[in-house]
Amino acid sequence: MRKITNISIVLTLLFSVVLSGCGSTDQTSTDSKDSPSNREIVVAMVTEPDSVDVHKTSSIEDATEPLYETLFKRDKDGNIVPNLVEEYSMSSDGKEGTFKLKTGLEFHSGKPVNAEAVKKSFERMMAISPFNSNLGTVEGIDVVDENTFKIRWAEPYAPFFSNATSEFLAPLDVSVLDRQGEGFEKNPSASGPLELVEIKRGDSLVYKPNEKADWGEKGAPGFDKVTFRFIPDDETRLLEFKKGTVNVLLNVPIQYVEELEKEPGVTLERVPDYVLNYLGWNNKLPIFQDVRVRQAIALAVDREPIIQTTMRGEAKPVFGPLPSVVFGYSQTIEDKAKEKYAHNVEKAKQLLAEAGWSETNANGIVMKDGKPFSVDLWVTNEPAKQRAAQIIQNQLKEVGIEVKIAVKESAAIIEQTPKGAHQMILWTYGWFDADVMYFLLFGKGRSTRLHYEVDELDHILQRARVETDTKARLKLYEEAQEFLLEQTPFVPLFVRESITATRGLEKFEMHPISNAIQWKEVEVGQ
Repeated sequence: MRKITNISIVLTLLFSVVLSGCGSTDQTSTDSKDSPSNREIVVAMVTEPDSVDVHKTSSIEDATEPLYETLFKRDKDGNIVPNLVEEYSMSSDGKEGTFKLKTGLEFHSGKPVNAEAVKKSFERMMAISPFNSNLGTVEGIDVVDENTFKIRWAEPYAPFFSNATSEFLAPLDVSVLDRQGEGFEKNPSASGPLELVEIKRGDSLVYKPNEKADWGEKGAPGFDKVTFRFIPDDETRLLEFKKGTVNVLLNVPIQYVEELEKEPGVTLERVPDYVLNYLGWNNKLPIFQDVRVRQAIALAVDREPIIQTTMRGEAKPVFGPLPSVVFGYSQTIEDKAKEKYAHNVEKAKQLLAEAGWSETNANGIVMKDGKPFSVDLWVTNEPAKQRAAQIIQNQLKEVGIEVKIAVKESAAIIEQTPKGAHQMILWTYGWFDADVMYFLLFGKGRSTRLHYEVDELDHILQRARVETDTKARLKLYEEAQEFLLEQTPFVPLFVRESITATRGLEKFEMHPISNAIQWKEVEVGQ
């Protein structure tokens, strides 16, 4: 998953080399001293990753994704195909898999990407990653020969191949770590198409192309340097792009799309996003214990004004727990959810009253036991998210719930929500398999944002993980979603269309399924 979300974070970073070499010209603008050099690509994005160490984060961002190469990948039709792995086989009982890596693979450090490296990387992941369950119940990892490794599971693990398309299971070079297994940020080394050369916390990540990677028929990268700049403010990002100091503008704010469509030399690429935006809360707090309260919140939320105002209609409402691109999605569930939680203020008020929240104070906020229904809503500094939060604030006030918006850095939300420090959050998750409901949203010990861990749901989700029959597995996920529709531990909102603006590039491509920049296809202009 990328753009998902996390936990213990190491923030000890080395601010080593000062960014230099910003040339005076680029392909599109004039003499700005900040303009990229001729072979540099500057990408502007809203949020900064909390860590570049994939084992220490639960959020893979565009800025960290190219550091890693995955064992498997999705082709442009969404099929899972080998990537670093050349061939593989599974035992008849589904408890053992043998994987042969391609020969001649190297990490950025020059060390070989071999079976031993994969084994050590997996062992570190199982020891410290918040996503360690994404490997399944591993009994052992055996090195068969230089390029072949075998995984032995205690029970079949159906989501493995889907998970192996993610950077969380990508091998990293553990030889760069110190004796405590730390220090990846100081000396990062994996096998992705970009090699990280500089971390400037609060400002940027700087990469160079990985010369050891397979660059296809052209045989060489189409650029010399890539800089990811973190610019939270929409207007500042747009200004930098129009000045020519930025080549790639990710997640173009909707209000600027029409303007950029008229801008000479600018190309807009639209890809349907798979990331679900949702309104969540800490379900362990007493105020959210009554299911009628949770259902009332769901009924109070009207998705259309949010989509029209913050996305200008460039998003699709979602009512069920899973977006349509995710394995396990059910149209039947989505239809039921849409009917059950259609916007209904009066019904929301009725449910709150039945839950004891009936009297109101002078501000129209419902009270119970002399206390008003007032909660904080955490939201990132992304302007579109803040606008959505304001709309939700107004919608919940209509039913008597006071929402106080608190803007926080993504890294702070990622660090503090597992501790239960929040009340409500406006957050996202993105994954291609319904197993996300177990390992990220609702599994025992895994529910780091929503803190909703119920035996009945956990049991269903655990059964689905080991079910290798596809029809039976889908049926279990439908059962889990039925449970969630009734219990309503969060409110799914929408998936948006991802719009990227580029200028000064000869070639640029986003993956149609994963929505990731295809760096091996990118070339700067002449």
